[in-house]
Amino acid sequence: MRFEPRTLGRSGLRVGALGLAASYGAPAESVEYAFERGVRYFYWGSMRRDAFGTGLRRLASRRDEYSLVIQSYSRLGMLIPLSLERALKKLKTEYTDVLLLGLWGHEVPPRILASCRALVDRGLVRHVAISTHKRPLAAKLAGNAAYDILHVRYNAKHTGAEREILPLVGGPNRPGIVSFTATSWGQLLDPKRVPPGERTPTAADCYRFVLTNPAVDLCLTGPSNMEQTRQALSALELGPMTEEEMAWMRRVGAAIYKG
Repeated sequence: MRFEPRTLGRSGLRVGALGLAASYGAPAESVEYAFERGVRYFYWGSMRRDAFGTGLRRLASRRDEYSLVIQSYSRLGMLIPLSLERALKKLKTEYTDVLLLGLWGHEVPPRILASCRALVDRGLVRHVAISTHKRPLAAKLAGNAAYDILHVRYNAKHTGAEREILPLVGGPNRPGIVSFTATSWGQLLDPKRVPPGERTPTAADCYRFVLTNPAVDLCLTGPSNMEQTRQALSALELGPMTEEEMAWMRRVGAAIYKG
């Protein structure tokens, strides 16, 4: 049973189970390959790599078939439009589906939200998202209508979201839930960190672990080349993990967490 497309919470966006991120150097061919295999959430965020941008421009004729995510780390409302407009111009597109406010550890000030609302009113942004490592904050923000999508950390090493976020964000008007750092920055893939007698997870295993939780809509992957892209997208066909596989991933994650 493969991971099928789904709706990203109250945003209403139709996406695949995996999203592709630019930060680690995925080439233009990875963008096209991912699109052909059902990826519909493209995150040109932390590092706006030129090659990734080239891939997105090659999809210009099918712009209405995927969701573009552009991130801003700005803590000054007046700088957000400048950064966004620069990104849109470079990609030769008129809007972004998602403006992601990056890595907030506290509630966003009204001046920032006002800047975001102005961009929505201008038609440059369709949905606002927020990312955070702070689990109590994420649970609180889930009920804030200013955000249609939450980006949260969740992986086999860091499972706190299973207790503090994911059970609290359900309901018919819930936000879309996007998970990042599925491999725990590669720690879950390092055989030197895996306890003796346990198999070392692959990236696809890490994505499957995250997506097997029904509260997660989408998991981001950040490949650096085509081979990593192929390996990551194999998770879509492999589908949810069995109970035995989940137990194995939890053992590995817990051991790495304890260090």
